[in-house]
Amino acid sequence: MQAEQLRLSVRNFSWKTLVAEEAHLIDRALQGDRSAFTELVHCHQDRLFASMLQVTGSPDEAEEVVQEAFIRAFVKLDTFQRNSQFFTWLYRIAFNSALTRRRRRRARVSLDYCRENTGLEIADDADGVDEPMLQRERIALVRKAMHTLTEEHRSILVLREMEEHSYEAIAEILEISIGTVRSRLSRARRQLKLSIEAMQRDEE
Repeated sequence: MQAEQLRLSVRNFSWKTLVAEEAHLIDRALQGDRSAFTELVHCHQDRLFASMLQVTGSPDEAEEVVQEAFIRAFVKLDTFQRNSQFFTWLYRIAFNSALTRRRRRRARVSLDYCRENTGLEIADDADGVDEPMLQRERIALVRKAMHTLTEEHRSILVLREMEEHSYEAIAEILEISIGTVRSRLSRARRQLKLSIEAMQRDEE
C-alpha cells in the first residue's frame, strides 16, 4: 500500500511539475520569447502529428494541419484560458483545421472496432478463402462505410474510438455538452452499422 501511494505521489508530482513548466513557457511566449514557444512546439508536435494522422489518414495533410495549428496557436496564445490542458486546446485548433479542409480521409478502423462498437459480425461464408484476404476485405468495407457518414459522425468516431479521448475531452474539443457527445456517438455507431449492412446487401 505504501509503495503504491509513493508511486501515485511521484506521478502526481511529475504531472504538476510538467504543468508548471508548461505554464512558465506560455508566460514567456506571451512576453515575446519565441524560443519558449519553440519549446512548446517540440513538446507537442510528435503527439499532435500522430493524432492528426489518425484524423486525416494522410501524412502530408497531417503535417500541414499541424503546422497550421501551431501558427494559429502562436497568434491566439493570449486567448488560451488555462482551464484545460494546453494540448487539448492545441488539439482542438488542429482538429477544427482538419475538418474545414473537407478532404477525403481514410479512417483506420480495425475489425475488432467494428465488432465491439457496432455489434456487427461481418458474415464469413467463403469456404477455403484465405483468412488474411477476408480480413482485408472486411476492414476495407468498414473504411468505405466510414466515408458514407457525415463529417459530424465520422469525427466523433475518430475522437472516441481511434484517439480514445474521454467524453469530457471530446466535449471540449467539439465545444458541445457531454450529453451531446454521448447521443452523437450513439447515432454515429448506429449509422456505421446500418451503412455496413447496406453495403453487404448490395454485394449479395
